[in-house]
Amino acid sequence: MINWRKSSYSANSGQEDCVELARVNGRIGVRDSRDPVSGYLSLHDIDFAGLVAHVKTEGAGKGDHAAVA
Repeated sequence: MINWRKSSYSANSGQEDCVELARVNGRIGVRDSRDPVSGYLSLHDIDFAGLVAHVKTEGAGKGDHAAVA
């Protein structure tokens, strides 16, 4: 069983738009909390760190489909 968790910021914001994270086979799984049965992304630690850095600097606005390098 995979133990998914939401950010503590999500729990306090009152918003339902959130991602969940879990350790999956030594990688980081990322899924949409509103649609958990649709699957998840599986990222290496370094790639997840890059994603987090991108979101912190560029934001994660809705409808922004820019590629993350």
